[in-house]
Amino acid sequence: MTTVVLDRIWKEYGDQIVLENIDLKIESGSFVALVGPSGCGKTTLLRMLLGEEKPTSGRILLDGVPLKPEPDWDRGVVFQRYSVFPHLTVLGNVLVGREFEQSRFFGRLAGAKRRAAVDDARALLSAVGLSEHEKKYPAALSGGMQQRLALAQALMRKPKVLLLDEPFGALDAGIRAEVHALMTELWMEQGITVVMVTHDLSEAFRLGTRVIALERRRNRPEEKERYGATIAHDITVWPPKKQKVLNGSPFLGASNGATEIAPLN
Repeated sequence: MTTVVLDRIWKEYGDQIVLENIDLKIESGSFVALVGPSGCGKTTLLRMLLGEEKPTSGRILLDGVPLKPEPDWDRGVVFQRYSVFPHLTVLGNVLVGREFEQSRFFGRLAGAKRRAAVDDARALLSAVGLSEHEKKYPAALSGGMQQRLALAQALMRKPKVLLLDEPFGALDAGIRAEVHALMTELWMEQGITVVMVTHDLSEAFRLGTRVIALERRRNRPEEKERYGATIAHDITVWPPKKQKVLNGSPFLGASNGATEIAPLN
């Protein structure tokens, strides 16, 4: 359960201002969709949350603590193009994050730790509908299945925040609807905070509890370099969606009972 705060964030590249004066609090358990025209800084903002980019000024806090200067296990990410390893099996792709986290020198687990990791990986593969494909390689999977695998891979690390960068843009409409349903189910069960970049407004309102629209308010050619995008609209999606953390969730550990978590208002 993680709250994210962006405090007076500015981002500049040389003389060009990309983002200006971004003040945003993302409550724990929210599913926030970032929308806006191309070039307005959506992906730049996501990369700052991941730790791949640093704000020029301002600060980003996770649960009141400044964001670490490099990506870490607190944040998982899924990109538009399938970010899976082609030389590893489906099961190996899900295991790899846990192996590097717990055995950084050898990159492999053994004994009880490996058995526990395999159990967790198989539980995730079951959740994303890939149990029957664990011995296959990514090349043998469809696009939708590869994106399901990328989700399982990111969630295996049990991140506090899941970052999605146009994760469904490469899928055709039928498969996209199927993966949307899966994403909603996973978010509802896990209780994590999600931030998603999308160009698709219908997708933003279908999945999100909150839609943040970024906009460059000064768009004349002579103004584009000196004025960046900022938050133009902040919309709470109605009716509100709720998360339900299930007993014994393989992602969160055992709980004493199902817990409903109200999203951001």
